[in-house]
Amino acid sequence: MKEEKYNDEITNKLSEHYEDIIRQIGENPEREGLIKTPERVAKAMQFLTHGYDINPDDLIKQAIFHEEYSEMVIVKDIEVYSMCEHHMLPFFGKAHVAYIPDGKIVGLSKVPRVVDAYSRRLQVQERLTIEIRDCIQRTLNPKGVAVVIECAHMCMQMRGVQKQNSVTTSSAFTGLFLKNDATRKEFINLVQAKLH
Repeated sequence: MKEEKYNDEITNKLSEHYEDIIRQIGENPEREGLIKTPERVAKAMQFLTHGYDINPDDLIKQAIFHEEYSEMVIVKDIEVYSMCEHHMLPFFGKAHVAYIPDGKIVGLSKVPRVVDAYSRRLQVQERLTIEIRDCIQRTLNPKGVAVVIECAHMCMQMRGVQKQNSVTTSSAFTGLFLKNDATRKEFINLVQAKLH
């Protein structure tokens, strides 16, 4: 298990704010079950937004390898956990990322790490999709990149329209995925296929 590290100064400042929030909504922050809640929430927020401390381009650049492989590479079903920037409520689901190499490939673990680096920020799903696509395009310069993200949004399910079974799908493409219908369809078919 990865050790979590927190900035004590930030933890203390956030804890003070969360204690006030608890008081403002009509609860007693001195109640037994809530005594440590401000600190726990302060640490949780630092973890949920630790993507601000990560440079996704650097993640890719430290694991680029020269290979003549030129077929589609897909990493699918990557877990996504993020926070809606409008209500600061979670959204979560899966990301499917593909690229067509042009002389360079990346270590496979770096693709989920890029997804995580961007998703662990205050986000909207549409921007998250584009940021992942652009990072891979910018660092690898492949013949094309495809990203599809499917997420459930707590801001829609717990509040607002309260539609519990709704899922939002976003997509972003470059290069051959954008120009070639057959390439894009192959990607979608492979994402939908149960090959494992």
